Amino acid sequence: MSSERLLAAIADEVRSCTRCPLAARRTLAVPGEGNPLSDVLLVGEGPGAREDASGRPFVGRAGRLLEELLAGIGWAREDVFIANVVKCRPPGNRDPEPDEIAACAAYLERQEAALEPLVIVTLGRFSLRRYLPRARIGAVHGQVQRTADRFILPMYHPAAGLRDPSVERILRTDFQKLPQVLLDARRATAAAMKMPITDHELRVGFTPAP
Repeated sequence: MSSERLLAAIADEVRSCTRCPLAARRTLAVPGEGNPLSDVLLVGEGPGAREDASGRPFVGRAGRLLEELLAGIGWAREDVFIANVVKCRPPGNRDPEPDEIAACAAYLERQEAALEPLVIVTLGRFSLRRYLPRARIGAVHGQVQRTADRFILPMYHPAAGLRDPSVERILRTDFQKLPQVLLDARRATAAAMKMPITDHELRVGFTPAP
């Protein structure tokens, strides 16, 4: 099954999910969206009010800042895949509880498996904890962390940038590193697979070269 069909099937399951109490309060679940062939996965925390109303991730003020940050490197939200650690809005935008994160974990794992991203951008501390449980965002933001098969690039959540101009400046600086991180990830993957890769293939769009 293609990654697009797998992601669509996961999204359908998320929309009807009742695995945790958040389902009872939601307007719409927010499975995630974006390019099913993207090498880059952005993972946030959870939906806010606008996301809950629309069923789409990052469509409020934080989403507009995220789109600005992507535009600053010549990308658009359609070039990446965007998901969250939890798929339903916690009441009052409170932090997600451990049992809520656990209830959604399998959905995100399956999205990762369908996408096979080379780079995962964590947006905020809850996303960071999923991939690097002992890391502190203030210490590792903007610094590539290598796992067995992926490059993790921790960043502050755009909502934190809206609250603090100094964090917004950090976000803008850290996002400028993302294209080079993607190139490095593609080189490393090609080398590990002992596959030749041309400069054009390294840089073409955000999907594997045809």
